[in-house]
Amino acid sequence: MKEKLFEEIMESIMDGDSAGVASLVRQAADEGIAAGEILNNALIAGMSEVGVLFKEGEMFVPEVLVASKALQSGIEVIKPLLLADDIKSIGRIMTVTVEGDLHDIGIKLCGLMLEGAGFEVIYIGVDKPAGEIVAKIKELDPMILGMSAMLTTTMANMKEVVDILKEEGLYDKLHVMIGGAPTSPTFGEKIGARYTADANECVSVAKELAGVA
Repeated sequence: MKEKLFEEIMESIMDGDSAGVASLVRQAADEGIAAGEILNNALIAGMSEVGVLFKEGEMFVPEVLVASKALQSGIEVIKPLLLADDIKSIGRIMTVTVEGDLHDIGIKLCGLMLEGAGFEVIYIGVDKPAGEIVAKIKELDPMILGMSAMLTTTMANMKEVVDILKEEGLYDKLHVMIGGAPTSPTFGEKIGARYTADANECVSVAKELAGVA
């Protein structure tokens, strides 16, 4: 019965059925299933399936966004139970679009997929200068910094952030991930960051860096 309920939750996430996910998660909780089990075996598992379909080209960005919204509706239902059970996230990831760049769809999609994988994600916005990004790192103490740039003219600002992190002795205390159309594995290696090609790869790299791959 439990497995069937989990399958229904996963299917509802893939269908983007927020009301259905919330109802099924509530039912699972009422039946005494542990919140952590619901989170990992139904909600995160469902979003993982979405990631696979996205990677295979069977789902597209709008559908992933709707699925993410459905996932969040389920998390909201069990959030009080998760807090009561002291369920920890995999780790905190701070995401940002660097200075001079106003694109946010890709980085937000990555954030949604990362949340679906069990990370705590804090998105601090677009067009953020290096100094502000570093200040936020000091404040939030993330495990991973994820930076996006969609313009060749703003890529250099990623290097500036990494350089400041090195200068201030913060670079070895976190992992740096980058992504965006003009970036590449070569550029990532050059500045000292891990390149990710898309939202799905973003999750797998983040898990690897967090030691849970």
